Amino acid sequence: MQSDSISFCFTERVPGAQDVASGSAFGGHEFIDLANDEIFQSLSLAHERAMVTVDSGASGVLDPIGLMPLRKAIAERLAAQTGFDWSAEEIAITAGSKEALLCAGLAVLERGDEVIIIRPWQPFVPALVHAAGAVPVFVDAQRPRYTPDGNSIRAAITSRTKAMIINSPNNPTGAVYSRTTLQDVGELAIEFRIWIISDERYSRLVFTGLHRHESIVVAHPAVRSRTIMVNPCSQALEISGSRLGYFAAPRAIVSAARKLQGYAAMIPSREAQQATLSHFQVGGRIERETYQRLFDARDIGLNILSNLRDVTPPRADGALFFYLDLNRLASALQDEGRVGVTDDVASWLLKQTNVACVGGDAFGDVNGLRLSFGAPPGASAIGLTRVVQALNSLRIK
Repeated sequence: MQSDSISFCFTERVPGAQDVASGSAFGGHEFIDLANDEIFQSLSLAHERAMVTVDSGASGVLDPIGLMPLRKAIAERLAAQTGFDWSAEEIAITAGSKEALLCAGLAVLERGDEVIIIRPWQPFVPALVHAAGAVPVFVDAQRPRYTPDGNSIRAAITSRTKAMIINSPNNPTGAVYSRTTLQDVGELAIEFRIWIISDERYSRLVFTGLHRHESIVVAHPAVRSRTIMVNPCSQALEISGSRLGYFAAPRAIVSAARKLQGYAAMIPSREAQQATLSHFQVGGRIERETYQRLFDARDIGLNILSNLRDVTPPRADGALFFYLDLNRLASALQDEGRVGVTDDVASWLLKQTNVACVGGDAFGDVNGLRLSFGAPPGASAIGLTRVVQALNSLRIK
């Protein structure tokens, strides 16, 4: 069975969700994109209301860290979520959550510092660490739940370790870190005086346990003074295209971000910030509807993936991804010379099924395969069914 290796197949120009909706097809099947890391957006009354409330007549110089009413609104939301008081001076608005991570890194890192990153990682995280002049140090998550192990992190800490980046709920694995795990991470941060950069962009998408996200500052309050919490505004509100995010941190870090964004970074537009503020005012229903849609898609998807023969079905406790550990299947196929690594499997699936997914090499994990259930309603179920049928055809002999 031949396969052509395609690294990072999700960066190729391939049809997207709009092609599924319009019914375009190639190879006998409609193309389905399960490689995307954003939630399919549908226009709603609340979305339209948010846009028409933008005060396009406003003018004047913008505060580099964002409009005060929006920062106050975010502080209030954080207070409701964490049970702690937050002030607007602890909030910085950024041009998306990636810029929030970059600003956080530039504020606390110096050249030569080491930053611990849990593997599998989000593709842009090592690049952001390099951009700050620091050095990534990778610690493998523990399978099958893909959560970090305190002893492994401790073994990776050196005198040059300055920060640790954690991401729960996790992209790509869908793991949700337990209170015990977060407490262990917090203890290490305090013991070794390490900054915690906590990427919580999927905090509204927890599907197991109490269905509620717990931030590290809640699990271990003493670490708050060493924590930078990053979030978009917000994927759960279905306005990810606005590329507007924020981070919450000690005032000294926010003050550093004000200098950085005032001179060296792009400030989100007034219109995007006002639209986001309006979303916060009407967005409760949007968040509930989005959560329910993803909850249903996850439930259907897990049922479909339970039919996999030589691959353990994923947990998908949070975020919007199914992450398959293909170690057993891929090892057998490599021995037979049928495929190489999981990037080859992703390429083969695209050719065989017209379903795009992401091979684990993009996340530093040659054994993983990520599939999103944030696709248009119904599309993920069709795509996952094709994937299961295709992978089962590669059954180990």
